Amino acid sequence: MTNEEILQQRSGAACELCGATTALSPYTVAPKPGNHADELALLCDTCRSQIEDPTTADENHWRCLNDSMWSEVPAVKVLAWRILDHLRPAGWPAELLDVFYLDDETLAWAKATAVSSAQDPELKHVDCNGVALETGDTVVLIKDLDVKGATFTAKRGTAVRNIRLVFDNPEQIEGRVNGQQIVILTKYVKK
Repeated sequence: MTNEEILQQRSGAACELCGATTALSPYTVAPKPGNHADELALLCDTCRSQIEDPTTADENHWRCLNDSMWSEVPAVKVLAWRILDHLRPAGWPAELLDVFYLDDETLAWAKATAVSSAQDPELKHVDCNGVALETGDTVVLIKDLDVKGATFTAKRGTAVRNIRLVFDNPEQIEGRVNGQQIVILTKYVKK
């Protein structure tokens, strides 16, 4: 059985990301060589073109990832993670990424050549003391903050773990406080 036949059978002859049934072809998920079906995904032309040229990404097309991110196929999970990471600034992908689980090996694969909304190198996120912040850091609030749209105040001294940088605004980070994802100004946190 060829890899394409395996992919057709595995996917039920549908795009493994969006479910389309026309114009399907195998897609090698870099940096893997694509020698085995586990390193390939069966994609439609629409998904393939938006992956190959992220500037053409249609955010609404990718809402299908809400389902396909739960695939048991590592190549499909890697593609879903990369696309969601690229679209993170839209808001809804960040919520999906919060519940998305990848084992360490698959996550390393996903990050190896991620499409990513890589931030501008001139944009530096720094805390109130001028210390550089990075995604995944833990910070502490230095003052009580009223959380807009919520019924609580984020108290001074609260630790915010596993923060995310807002890629286009060096004065903002995202993090969870009281189980709710919020945007926090960097001038109110310290590393």
